[in-house]
Amino acid sequence: MQKTLSSSAFSDSKPHYELLDGLRGVAALLVIWYHVFEAFATSPIDQKFNHGYLAVDFFFILSGFVIGYAYDDRWKMTMTVKDFVKRRLIRLHPMVVMGAILGACTFYIQGSEKWDGSQVSLSVLMLAMLLNLFLIPAIPGSKVEVRGNGEMYPLNGPSWSLFLEYIGNILYALFIRRLSTKSLALLVSLSGIGLAAFAISGLSGYGHLGVGWTLLDYNLIGGFLRLMFSFSAGLLMSRVFKPVKIRGAFWICSLVIAVLLSVPYVGNKEFSWINGIYDSVCAILLFPLLVYWGASGKTTDKWTLKICKFFGDISYPVYIVHYPFMYLFYAWVWNNDLTFGQVWPVVLLLFFGNILFAYLCLKLYDEPIRRWLSKRFLSKK
Repeated sequence: MQKTLSSSAFSDSKPHYELLDGLRGVAALLVIWYHVFEAFATSPIDQKFNHGYLAVDFFFILSGFVIGYAYDDRWKMTMTVKDFVKRRLIRLHPMVVMGAILGACTFYIQGSEKWDGSQVSLSVLMLAMLLNLFLIPAIPGSKVEVRGNGEMYPLNGPSWSLFLEYIGNILYALFIRRLSTKSLALLVSLSGIGLAAFAISGLSGYGHLGVGWTLLDYNLIGGFLRLMFSFSAGLLMSRVFKPVKIRGAFWICSLVIAVLLSVPYVGNKEFSWINGIYDSVCAILLFPLLVYWGASGKTTDKWTLKICKFFGDISYPVYIVHYPFMYLFYAWVWNNDLTFGQVWPVVLLLFFGNILFAYLCLKLYDEPIRRWLSKRFLSKK
């Protein structure tokens, strides 16, 4: 563990696991590539860079592990539910606000049109932004579901995972933290069985775990199963964690994550359960193992430490701000019937531009706002 606090730790006093910060950043950058290739796919089956959606399961495990490590031993001393909620809001919500405003701006630039070409009024757009600011989901088919494709947060799709993250944090503060280790292990086992059953049975329609982003059908149920297993598994690992010796943990884990998240669809429409097995193995077995390895590893040189810190610092900003630009990219590609071979220079600009924009958001907005909020609401009188 590093001795100095990372950017993600203004509201906390414990040092962070620097390798886990770095791995979170690697996964966030891979999400960009997953979303890039959505522009050239007709379904989840034929998308080339296919399994980037599993990064969310990895994020939830990391969240459970880090929150358990940072807060579990505080509840009997100074921590209250109110204090915990304030800390999590200060950590997460400034970028939620930025993502909502950015999403409204890019939607307006795009022409304020739904995917079917119908116009959205400015007043409805402002109402949709207001709902996104407070993470209130949009009902499919309602006026504020402004893109018309069923997203809970049509101005910034990835906000759905923050909605579930908040629910996980609330459940932790009110209930899960009180469970004994054996009871927590039982919760992990039951939710893992439910998650695997969801994936393999094909309730998502394609035998995958890319669910949680809409209120339609069984999608949100799948999202809750993803949260409950992964968050609880991370919390359980933080309680029983005993580091093992592993050299080059960051690079090994980064490579494995890159491979797992980029694998093409496994099977086909007729045998979608095969892909469900793949997703289940990744989410239930491999990701917890990678988090365990990452928490066990140590940086052995200053360059790895700098990379981990930079990746960790931009991981959340880049995840929350990149998708509004993807909407513009999709509209451009689809309206002009373009292929990846025709637009790859723009894709590189989009990738590195998002990294730069996320870093600017971090330094000029997120960090200053969190410093002020921490001083205003967390400082002891």
